[in-house]
Amino acid sequence: MKNNNNYISVAKILNFHGIKGEVKLGFSKGRENFISSVKTVYLLFEGQYKELHISSLRFHKQHAIVKFKEFDNINDVTMFKGCDLYVEETTVKDTLEDDEFLISDLYNLKVYDTDDCEIGVVEEVRDNPANYILMIKASNEKTYMVPFVKDLVPVVDIKNKKLVVNNIEGLID
Repeated sequence: MKNNNNYISVAKILNFHGIKGEVKLGFSKGRENFISSVKTVYLLFEGQYKELHISSLRFHKQHAIVKFKEFDNINDVTMFKGCDLYVEETTVKDTLEDDEFLISDLYNLKVYDTDDCEIGVVEEVRDNPANYILMIKASNEKTYMVPFVKDLVPVVDIKNKKLVVNNIEGLID
């Protein structure tokens, strides 16, 4: 087992499947190709990461059924129900499209309005059922909550560490 903070959660063990050590995984919709490409994952269990190797994977409805080389029967996997599976951050970043990024990449980006006036910096990103919420700390020490939607945040430039907010009336005073 290893402990490392450069992992990204990609799936969750929802349950065991059958008696031969297979598990049912939940993962983000639309990420089937990524899940299919992964050969090694890290299981977070009791604060430690355990390296697992995928020996087979198939999709059933909206889940993946996975067999790991390390597990031979149902007794090997039942204790891991509900555990998250991770991959190394570089594995995820290598698969991102040009306009995709990790939520963690948004932290500490400088925030500007559409007139290129600096508003502040992204201090936190909150997960809300409808969409993410950017918590922007302004130079006046106020914190503004901005829904992370394309209409309000038209530009995310990770390379230049910049984010542009369409400052509609009442959003940021």
